[in-house]
Amino acid sequence: MLSSIGIPGLILIIILALIIFGPKKLPEIGKATGQALKEFKQSTTELMSDDSKSNDQKNEQQEKVSEK
Repeated sequence: MLSSIGIPGLILIIILALIIFGPKKLPEIGKATGQALKEFKQSTTELMSDDSKSNDQKNEQQEKVSEK
């Protein structure tokens, strides 16, 4: 999706953000957005690791059952 925006589109978005939020508020918004993305990434990583752990446990249980 972002690959179709291009440089002119990014410049337009930055100009609109400056007009709407102003130059003083823009760094705060950028920081908040960065923190939100960081938390989202951590959450998805945790979910993936939890899912992988549960799959490992299921595989171990299946191996125990098949050994009997």
